[in-house]
Amino acid sequence: MTEVRSQTIKLPGVELLADLRLPGNCRALVIFAHGSGSGRLSARNQFVADILAARGLGSLLFDLLTQKEQRLDNETGELRFDIPLLAKRLVDVVDWVQRDKQLQPLRVGLFGASTGAAAALLAAAQRPDVVAAVVSRGGRTDLAWSVLQRVKAPTLHIVGSEDVQVLELNRLAGRMLQCEHRLEVVPGATHLFEEPGTLGKAAALAADWFVAHLQASGSHTPNG
Repeated sequence: MTEVRSQTIKLPGVELLADLRLPGNCRALVIFAHGSGSGRLSARNQFVADILAARGLGSLLFDLLTQKEQRLDNETGELRFDIPLLAKRLVDVVDWVQRDKQLQPLRVGLFGASTGAAAALLAAAQRPDVVAAVVSRGGRTDLAWSVLQRVKAPTLHIVGSEDVQVLELNRLAGRMLQCEHRLEVVPGATHLFEEPGTLGKAAALAADWFVAHLQASGSHTPNG
């Protein structure tokens, strides 16, 4: 089993808690952006990270909000939909990875859930030379309309068949994206993929996408 290493990411004016998984012979790193009201300890994202590790993919799960900000958000809900703030935090973490000697050589993908998917799409648009693949699970793509046409990274949308409103939003997003993209619908799943077997299906789809675009020989190299 891949070891999980907890650490603090020091960014300008803020410190964020993070968990890093790096399996042996790791060639790629998937940075997670969790959904509204969630955090790095999300059982769903931890499950997905373990599936990715089994496929040789590293992962970085971090809290988009500080502990003080999270307490405020728990009371008011005002920060979980502040997509510009969440996207800035994610971009800052992507830049931090590029400065880290151990992580810098790894190809980077982004995995976003719910509102975190909107932040991932904004980050991919802002760092097209670094972000090589994006996966959205139940993504609120409507919160990233303004940048969809600028996203260059191959993007996979995974949505539950019973998550009707979000499914329609993802279909609309697909018409706006100009990069390689695909929509995968998981039968019987609702927004949180709580139904038996549905999260495993979503995790397998994500792993396949990241392996194909981050690990496969001949896959697109962002810097070249």
